[in-house]
Amino acid sequence: MTMPFYVPPEQVMKDRADFARKGIARGRSVVVLDYDKGIAFVAENPSRALHKVSEIYDRIAFAAVGRYNEFESLRVAGIRYADLRGYSYDRTDVTARALANTYAQTLGAVFTQESKPFEIEIVVAEVGQTPDDDQIFRLTYDGSVADERGFVAMGGASEQAEAALAERWRPGLSLGEALRLAVDVLAIAPEGGEPRELGPDQLEVAVLDRERPRRTFRRVLGGLLGRLLSTEDPIADAPVDEAHPGHPEVLSGESNGEAPKPGDAQAGPHDAGPPHDGQGRDDGPTQPT
Repeated sequence: MTMPFYVPPEQVMKDRADFARKGIARGRSVVVLDYDKGIAFVAENPSRALHKVSEIYDRIAFAAVGRYNEFESLRVAGIRYADLRGYSYDRTDVTARALANTYAQTLGAVFTQESKPFEIEIVVAEVGQTPDDDQIFRLTYDGSVADERGFVAMGGASEQAEAALAERWRPGLSLGEALRLAVDVLAIAPEGGEPRELGPDQLEVAVLDRERPRRTFRRVLGGLLGRLLSTEDPIADAPVDEAHPGHPEVLSGESNGEAPKPGDAQAGPHDAGPPHDGQGRDDGPTQPT
């Protein structure tokens, strides 16, 4: 009769942690940072279909690095949790802290009980009424939760990115300054070589805009993103709203795109498209992006 091999629990946990860290290190980085009017998300992601950054609920967003199928399942579960809780109780009862605790339980159970841990790191962020009320939670593969202040970087070159952010980030950055800082950080070569060139077509950018009344999540792309990142023709902030029909969560700068002057009429959420398109209703159900 052969005796089964004995592996100490400490060694099992160490092997799983090393396996997860190696998988995460192969992924492209994501930076999340506060700016004067909300929270910005910048990911190195050339895909326009497979998102690393998504809306969860009114004032909450989700960002992740690692295996897409694993963090996508958590994103969908988070949307279902938020919609059910908001419907059963009140929309204000859906918080980033409660969602982060739910994710932590799932990640911890998978790490200790399943044969393979999730190779992901995620951020759950909630924009508050003031910058001091913003919340950014970072969750790792083993279910550990960290309450980050100001900024966080995840992915392959996260250590270098965190060091650069700690040196250059400051409270009160405009959106343009925050995005240019995030791109500079993402462009750092992990081996210490020359910084890479990252254009708007290689980036996924979104914001939680505290000045919007309910659904604060907006994607930033197209010409507007190019101008926000430009050093030759820069703009500091995204326009308050766009006057052309389109998805209410997207800012592209394809319309007049300038910040309205005081007293100017602005298109309301019900004017953001044809009457039958069903888009742009702030009082409608939250839709995954």
